Amino acid sequence: GCGKQILGLRVQVEDIQLIPSGIGRFFSRLIVISMEKKDLRIVYMGTPEFAVESLKRLVEGGYNIVGVITMPDKPMGRHGSVLQPSPVKQYAVSQGLKVLQPEKLKNEEFVAGLRSLNADLQIVVAFRMLPEVVWNMPRLGTFNLHASLLPQYRGAAPINWAVINGDTETGITTFFLKHEIDTGEVIDQVRVPIADTDNVEVVYERLMRLGGDLVLKTVDAILEGSVKTIPQEELAQVGELRPAPKIFKETCRIDWTIGVKRIYDFVRGLSPYPAAWTELYQEGTDPVMLKIFETEKLFCEHSLAPGTIVTDCKTYFKIASSDGYVNVLSLQLAGKKRMEINDFLRGYRHTEKAYVK
Repeated sequence: GCGKQILGLRVQVEDIQLIPSGIGRFFSRLIVISMEKKDLRIVYMGTPEFAVESLKRLVEGGYNIVGVITMPDKPMGRHGSVLQPSPVKQYAVSQGLKVLQPEKLKNEEFVAGLRSLNADLQIVVAFRMLPEVVWNMPRLGTFNLHASLLPQYRGAAPINWAVINGDTETGITTFFLKHEIDTGEVIDQVRVPIADTDNVEVVYERLMRLGGDLVLKTVDAILEGSVKTIPQEELAQVGELRPAPKIFKETCRIDWTIGVKRIYDFVRGLSPYPAAWTELYQEGTDPVMLKIFETEKLFCEHSLAPGTIVTDCKTYFKIASSDGYVNVLSLQLAGKKRMEINDFLRGYRHTEKAYVK
């Protein structure tokens, strides 16, 4: 029947007249159902490369990005004299999008600037923890893309920890934000296998691409009013919940006592960045830092202490653990470039009591 333009949306008047009670709630939902993607005002929040893919997909899909929030430019160079914009800022600027870079998210000037964008929806991908004044601002809420199957791996480094722990499956989740970090009601999830040969870079790339798909699917579901959220505590879990805390340099040090499989997974869960590391000790020299990027598992019985090096100085460089050896395939000496093991061994002078720890 008869239609009216309300807030730029076409609404059927008789639809509202048919619902005598709960009109406010129905009207809000009707607006969502009737809204086209060009009318949905979206503010996007993210910083690293992982967050660029979803923003790019939104822009290329014709969605209305009215603002992008990212971290302030990072001082680079010896004296911090060069400011490096985040990957998200670089992409946003290339597309002519409005960019805000607050130092503090509770800053009154930033909050006022964000409110002036009049967003209907906010999307967060690999950003900071948001205060309620920010995530509770848009009328349709704020959703986050998280690189795990929540509630598993809440925290800053979910992809790394899934590989480090030897998981054979991970995934991505969209969920609405609430007070406690990574605990909001789940909108959608996609499951992704992890092969035994995958390192964190491979899984990262896979999740980044699929994340772009899931962000678009989630926005479309919100536009259609078809979202049905599920509390995280109602999602089936196998085994205990594992956290995904931020990774520091000391986190990346290899413990050679934990067994071949766990060391193998630890290395690939940190490869190529930030990289698992150890220190090489040889008689008569100071210890040297080694970053290790790729290994293979060699299970066998032996009587050597964990960390003992076994090598022919030409083709293999094995390090003892409790149930076999970790054969190093690719590494990097402090101050040198990453190299394959045969290139490393050409310049390596082995001593009988050499070890790592």
